[in-house]
Amino acid sequence: MGENWTERDVPSQKGRVAVITGANTGLGFDTAKVLAERGATVVLAVRDVEKGKQAAARLGANADVTVQELDLGSLDSVRAAAADLHGTLPKIDLLINNAGVMYPPKQTTREGFELQFGTNHLGHFAFTGLLLDLLLPVADSRVVTVASIAHRIRASIHFDDLQWENSYDRVAAYGQAKLANLMFAYELQRRLAPHGTTTSIAAHPGVARTELMRNSPAIARALFPLVAPLFTQSSERGALPTLRAATDPAALGGQYYGPAGVGGYRGRPEVVTSTPQSYDVGIQQRLWAVSEELTAVKFPVG
Repeated sequence: MGENWTERDVPSQKGRVAVITGANTGLGFDTAKVLAERGATVVLAVRDVEKGKQAAARLGANADVTVQELDLGSLDSVRAAAADLHGTLPKIDLLINNAGVMYPPKQTTREGFELQFGTNHLGHFAFTGLLLDLLLPVADSRVVTVASIAHRIRASIHFDDLQWENSYDRVAAYGQAKLANLMFAYELQRRLAPHGTTTSIAAHPGVARTELMRNSPAIARALFPLVAPLFTQSSERGALPTLRAATDPAALGGQYYGPAGVGGYRGRPEVVTSTPQSYDVGIQQRLWAVSEELTAVKFPVG
């Protein structure tokens, strides 16, 4: 099963509860579809509730699916969503931090954070911290954070200007945000390990054909259809690393799943490695402390 892992290898998810951010389209929707088909209760945590309802309808009448409003660009929305889920869910088995924005023009979140760092990292950091008490009592519960090969591209954690107030580079800002996703996943696993119930695992989709490319520079959007067949894969295949991280009984905390092909662009989902700086414990812990300060969310671990 290991080397040729596909969605057919996803075991029954009956009795499990999965919360997936950004699940109305793309990778999140394809992840939700497979989990729902395997019997999971799935919560689509989405910014646009109407689009979430349309996605839920596409999953079929037999799917056990609900929609939760969640705007990761607003900490008030994150807190409200976490409170709602505490009122409706007895537990969470899988929290899949999938939503994200890529290469937008310079914008900020409600709190004034740079949009990519604030949404992709800080929003998920806060959401995870506020929901973790619903995962900790559950055996084999998992937090899966979706990163990107972009953590290799002009990426570092700019502690001197995290919000890109001095200058803005959309590519480097996205790289910082996705590097932060990885560092969060690794540091979270270190803090979870003593509890023995919940694990933190990262995944990336390679280069999947999703709506995430819509904010790319015009030349990139123009060239994408021409070169896509050479180095991309479908959204369904892009979701496989996330699904494997979430459901493979052999997956371990602290692992990173991605396509096994050249460059990590596409291929079967396997354990892969990230950049040396992503494993820097000192930077991970500094980022964690800064994230707690910016979000005012304290985790019940570590």
